Amino acid sequence: MRYRILGPLSVTVDGQDVAITAGRDRIVLAMLLLHAGRVLGVGTLAEAVWGAEPPATARGQLQTCVSRLRRSLPAGAIRSDPAGYCLGPGPGELDAAEFTRLVADARENNDPALYRRALDLWRGDAAAGLDSHGVRLAAAVLDQQHVAALEGWAELEIAAGRDRDLIGELVTAVDRFPLREKLSGQLMRALHRSGRQADALGEYQRVRSALRDELGLDPGRELQELHTAMLSGALSEPARPAQVRCLPRTVGDFTGRVEVVRRLVAAIDGSDTAGPVVAVIDGMAGSGKTTLALHVATLLGDRYPDAHLFVDLQGHSDGRPVEPAAALLVLLRQLGVEAERIPPGLVDRVGLWRTELARRRTLVLFDNAASSAQLADLLPTAPGSLALITGRRRLLGLDGVHPESLPLLSPDEAVTLLARIAGPRVWADPDGAAEVARRCGCLPLALRLAGARLAHRPRWQVADLVRRLGDSALPELAAEDRSVASAFAVSYRQLPEATQRVFRLLGVGPASEFDAFTVAALGGLPLEDAREILDDLVDVHLVEEPEPEVYRLHDLLREFAAALGSEIAPGERVTALRGLLDQQLHAAAATNLPAYRAVLDRDIGAPEPLRPDLVEALTDPVARLERERTSLGQYVDAAATVPELSRYAWQLPRAAWRHLFTGGYLDDVFALQSQARSVIEASGDRAATATVLNYLASVHYRRGEMDEAVRLLEQCIALREELGDRDAVAMSMVNLAGVHHVAGRWARSLEVALAVRRMFTPRTGRDELNAIALGYQRLGRYPESLRYHRLRLLMQLEVGDPTRIGDALASIAVVKQRMGKVTIGAARRQVGVALRAMQKANYPYGEAENHNELALLLAAEGRLTEAVASHRAAIDRAAMVHDPTQESRLWHGFGTTLRLTGDDAQARTAFERALLLARQSRLPYPIALAQAGLGDCLLGDDPQEARRLLEQARATLAGLEAPELRDVEKSLVALGGTDHLHSGAGGETMEA
Repeated sequence: MRYRILGPLSVTVDGQDVAITAGRDRIVLAMLLLHAGRVLGVGTLAEAVWGAEPPATARGQLQTCVSRLRRSLPAGAIRSDPAGYCLGPGPGELDAAEFTRLVADARENNDPALYRRALDLWRGDAAAGLDSHGVRLAAAVLDQQHVAALEGWAELEIAAGRDRDLIGELVTAVDRFPLREKLSGQLMRALHRSGRQADALGEYQRVRSALRDELGLDPGRELQELHTAMLSGALSEPARPAQVRCLPRTVGDFTGRVEVVRRLVAAIDGSDTAGPVVAVIDGMAGSGKTTLALHVATLLGDRYPDAHLFVDLQGHSDGRPVEPAAALLVLLRQLGVEAERIPPGLVDRVGLWRTELARRRTLVLFDNAASSAQLADLLPTAPGSLALITGRRRLLGLDGVHPESLPLLSPDEAVTLLARIAGPRVWADPDGAAEVARRCGCLPLALRLAGARLAHRPRWQVADLVRRLGDSALPELAAEDRSVASAFAVSYRQLPEATQRVFRLLGVGPASEFDAFTVAALGGLPLEDAREILDDLVDVHLVEEPEPEVYRLHDLLREFAAALGSEIAPGERVTALRGLLDQQLHAAAATNLPAYRAVLDRDIGAPEPLRPDLVEALTDPVARLERERTSLGQYVDAAATVPELSRYAWQLPRAAWRHLFTGGYLDDVFALQSQARSVIEASGDRAATATVLNYLASVHYRRGEMDEAVRLLEQCIALREELGDRDAVAMSMVNLAGVHHVAGRWARSLEVALAVRRMFTPRTGRDELNAIALGYQRLGRYPESLRYHRLRLLMQLEVGDPTRIGDALASIAVVKQRMGKVTIGAARRQVGVALRAMQKANYPYGEAENHNELALLLAAEGRLTEAVASHRAAIDRAAMVHDPTQESRLWHGFGTTLRLTGDDAQARTAFERALLLARQSRLPYPIALAQAGLGDCLLGDDPQEARRLLEQARATLAGLEAPELRDVEKSLVALGGTDHLHSGAGGETMEA
């Protein structure tokens, strides 16, 4: 959890934004965060929301605001108190608390780095954008603490002699706080020491005029004395080393990188003083490696007083990398060694270089290193020196170094950098600024180029920059001779030809993440060759490896690769895509159990894989498909754009269906099958159309949209009957029987299932058994039901699907218990076995069903506490599947158990939830069950409403011949009969 108030209010959970959009909710949340850990009274909150005259309904409206916030925040985040409400963030959750802690540590230790970390938490004025007097009062305190921290940091930086780096930030701060004399004094000193005496004196005149105009006062004595000292030339300068300083200038807007800087400084501080310290910073082109190295050099420069040296080794330029002998010539001349003393040979130069360093404490920055070999003779060997190395390639050949691979900026850091470059316009449009950061991929070079464009166009707003960047940002990220594309091109041109070819092909592949199988299929490569090439691309930071053997391209690099890929010959592009799509198809097919492969092969035509070696090399196809799940739509889109590859657009969703459906990824199934439908209906492939309709119906079935599921299945059956595919017809009829069953049409379901039984196709004797068994079970014909459940178990043991085996075991246990053949305890143990099978298979729908069945059996045994826990587990797992019919049934069961515990209030809430979900499904049976449960809860408190609900339930259940009818009639008898009340079942069904 992360709350941010140092700037615009925002809340994130696991890195994802939590939308708090209602204006009153944002004010309430801001007030609670600005007074974190304290109880705020209703009156205080009401005044913050409505001003001095809140409405009479203020308390109720505030309760509504808090309720909405609680639904968005983690449980228990907002605590109620008799006096009001309190929000107590945990450690590290609130940026304002983190700021206060860092500032306290910085003051105690006189540590400018801690001050910098605290200041980097700010993204603008505290609680920016919230127009509330109460919020602004509390936020003003934070703003004052901000400027005080800035003053403390600036004082330490000035004392260390880092005046030039301060000027930009001090100018911005003085603009925000024009009457802060200490801030103005610091700016005057920084300007004066940077040789800008006129500007320093001009700042004094400005602050004196502002104080007189606003307050009628003259500047204080300290500021006047500073002014006098400047005029007289008596201003003392800090002691500064007079030794060699050859580092390039640092930027004044260095942003973020707090943890990276901390690790580097800690590693350098903790290194063995018996030898030199070497730190290597690698990263992709434009990631800010040199800027970071210069920042670290500035922080640690005082520890190396004798010399600060710099050499650009040009490892990533259009020319050849600098030879070690030439680099030593530059470094020795920087040390002041006369040209005539420098020997011509490399070996002698190395000896002189090491001799010179042995008597100095020296910091050397080797920028843009090409390789470990280039550095071998250049690195210091004597203790007391620091070598900072930057490069795009990971220098694996260097021993005893501290390596640091530079990540991209975080989104917040990216926006902050943009604001430091382009000014306050960025903070005025946080959404637009975030979009610019996204389109720049949070890459510092891209952000600098985009920010510079905005800074040099004073009439532009951030939205204008967003429009210019468009969907293809790379061409716009250029200024004079600098561009992101040219930086990438240098890295690309230094690759071997085989690696260049793979990088180009990655621009053809549609997915944002990929693995070695993807690359092998795209490039027609052996798997091991693909892995080696990917390792090379990772080492030069053209590809990222966010987790082992999973790779991705940075957004801008993907755009660069796509531009290169567009130049590949059309035939080669189609061949590469065919290889990739075929590999994805057969990898997805491999997730199906052998018993289901026959159905899959029948649906897609049993194609042979183009690369059997890649299919055989898959060690865990299920885990791979789970990882690839979010990319499947991109593969389908890619297949749809190439006519000769269009079959993959529906075959891939079909092959992945079972894993997605049993995993509860209904949105993915719906999106993929809908994409497939739009592709194949245009082609006129009736068999493929029937297949897509069948699996599209599965989503509507699981969502409780039974009418649509029936319509699609009937279309599918008609097509398959026209094609004469009796086996496929039988399978779709089984699915239709399942839909009728869930809809409460048990007789119709049984009729369809028995018709399938009589068809005698290769598919009969398996799937229809469950529909027949459940139909008999719902109609109370338990002996027949038990017989078919047992037959189904035998068949499923042959199939080997643990979820189907578990389901059959649980069904047998429940039926036998209802027939009195086994005890409740024995049935419960068997359901427990089924539950473990569902959990092992990670089948959330089945887990929810078995948790619920287990809870009902526990309740029947009187073990109510365990039953309640099992009901809650069922509801939690069902929430992953988003099946309102199932969820309604589970809440109904939960309410029934809660009534047994005597908690009628919670039971009523559970039945209300069940009724709400049942109405979403628009199915009479779950609506009637929920009405009956809610009616029973209201028997004592509201007999009239109870009677209305029970009458509606009775009419529906009677029409369905449901066994629950008897219980409803008993409840109505307890109310004194049913004759004089009109049944509203028909109206309820229409309403639902």
